[in-house]
Amino acid sequence: MRALVYGLPPEPTGTVTGNPLLDALDVTPMQLVERDDLPLPRPDWVRLAPRLTGICGSDAKQVFMDWGTSNPDNPMIDFSSFPQVLGHEVVADVIEVGPEATGVAVGDRVVLNPWLSCAPRGIDPVCPACADGDLTLCWNFRTGPLAPGIHIGTSTDLPGGFATEMLAHDSMVFPVPDSVPDEIAVFADPFAVSLHSVTRHAPEPGSKVLVYGAGALGSCAVAILRALYPDVEVGVVARFESQAALATTLGAHRVFRHEPLKELIEEIAEWSGGVLHGDRALPMAFPGGIDVVYDTIAKQDSQEVSVRVLKARGTLVKAGVHGEFSWEWTPLYFKEIVWVGSNAFGMEDVEGVRKHGIQHYLDLVASGRIDLTPMLTHTFALDEWRTAFAALATQADSGAVKVAFDQRS
Repeated sequence: MRALVYGLPPEPTGTVTGNPLLDALDVTPMQLVERDDLPLPRPDWVRLAPRLTGICGSDAKQVFMDWGTSNPDNPMIDFSSFPQVLGHEVVADVIEVGPEATGVAVGDRVVLNPWLSCAPRGIDPVCPACADGDLTLCWNFRTGPLAPGIHIGTSTDLPGGFATEMLAHDSMVFPVPDSVPDEIAVFADPFAVSLHSVTRHAPEPGSKVLVYGAGALGSCAVAILRALYPDVEVGVVARFESQAALATTLGAHRVFRHEPLKELIEEIAEWSGGVLHGDRALPMAFPGGIDVVYDTIAKQDSQEVSVRVLKARGTLVKAGVHGEFSWEWTPLYFKEIVWVGSNAFGMEDVEGVRKHGIQHYLDLVASGRIDLTPMLTHTFALDEWRTAFAALATQADSGAVKVAFDQRS
């Protein structure tokens, strides 16, 4: 098998561009190499051949080494193992089925639920979190015969979709309806992430909400809000023109430029009915007019703007992933804002129906209620991996929103 392995010595070209992401890409510790095929871990596992694998924002951050100031105390380091093959947004063909695997057959086209919770690790009985359907809160990400890893792509034992083959437990694959093309199925993972963040922190009827960031997670959040909460007005903060155009296509009521920050706060307050006070560099709306902010960026600017425009006892959902930073959070306690994390997905309740978030996505797409067709902007072959990541490093010029590796040839 060929695999793009992270955790090997870098192969720099020596090119310096002045773009910090491109310069980091040049020295990233990743190589495309030949590896031996891996055996199925247990009889209830299957072998997959990836067809289309999206590059998640967390993948890009890792490859660009873009985690903010280094923090040696980051506890998530203990829930990964290296070297590793990234890629967990996967559409694949089933090419081998273990003798005890159920619900899947050779030739099936599937999407991946990548989480390495109790069932894939062979742990029985499952932990309380898994029993409740909260698979991303599993107690056993470091337990069992598999190397530590929260999901496929973070465990050295289980390569992700940046490879020509990968392995999955039979509970981790969902058959894709024939009516759903690969280019739509590939969004199952990011959609489920945003579905979790929106439905578990749903807006009040008739309110205004803000989606901060208009990449894959933000775009999915807009589509979810418009489909499931049609009486809620949706504002979006977009950094790039391509993202802003997509947010409008998906039904956003208002799209805001991400800077300058003072002007951004003023425009959000005007749109939502917030009342600004004083003339500080970053004013605060009190009362604010935003019910919920779904922050898919989770950096200093997005957090500080969010708490300033939220209403008292509004909700700030931290759905993005980034390293630590300091920020002015006085409005957080002054307004008694609820600040909550949102971690991926599991079994989700949508309109009174409880099933896995990925299954919700496939059903919503098949019924015509969700259409993310414009979101996939770029595809590349696996050996074009530097070019693929360069498109993400230069989004203002490339217009990239979602980039994927196309391995169908």
